Amino acid sequence: MISEPLLLLPGMMCDARLFAPQFAAFSATRMIAVAPLVGHTDMGSLASAILAQAPSRFALAGLSMGGIVAMEMIRQAPDRITRLALLDTNPLAEPPERATQREPQIAAVKAGNLRSVMRDEMKPNYLADGPRRGAVLDLCMTMAETLGPEVFVAQSRALAARPDQTETLRNVRVPTLILCGAEDRLCPPARHETMRDLVPGARLSVIDGAGHLPVLEQPDPTNRQIGRWLDR
Repeated sequence: MISEPLLLLPGMMCDARLFAPQFAAFSATRMIAVAPLVGHTDMGSLASAILAQAPSRFALAGLSMGGIVAMEMIRQAPDRITRLALLDTNPLAEPPERATQREPQIAAVKAGNLRSVMRDEMKPNYLADGPRRGAVLDLCMTMAETLGPEVFVAQSRALAARPDQTETLRNVRVPTLILCGAEDRLCPPARHETMRDLVPGARLSVIDGAGHLPVLEQPDPTNRQIGRWLDR
């Protein structure tokens, strides 16, 4: 039996390198692709553009901003997605005060300070303490600098205007994994408990020793949970 393709959606200012451990674990048994979150400033257009290039039916996993886009994709095309994994993400619309806080970051990035914004204001909140922290943080900085200021601004605009997807989750009818790091401060475990309760039959996994990026911080236990989800 041929396994369905797996489409992965990375977080803000991340690329396919975010999922290197998942490629290593699962690419021998199924086609895996990563869709970049670029070219649009709203979630609806991002989701539509990815769907236009995606296989006819596929498993979908998104982390952080990628999870937000994944929710919009399953809202737009529920018949094409065979299973859904939402990792360290948030189904709610952005609070107005957080949207306002993005404006100084956008201005700083436009002025040439992408590295300092990522280093000083964003990445320190991403990761749990542990032996992988330095290497993961360095990779995050490299990915952000590769994508560049224009992507930062566009992704920030899309996040600020994102819709509430609570009703979308209530309507999901495919095998669903909700997963997060136990020390995720951006999207804490309590938020994921709410998501689990919204999706009929969803399974929640909280990864010890990980913050916002368990796919890199704790790849082995994260891959075990993803493997269980793919085999459901």
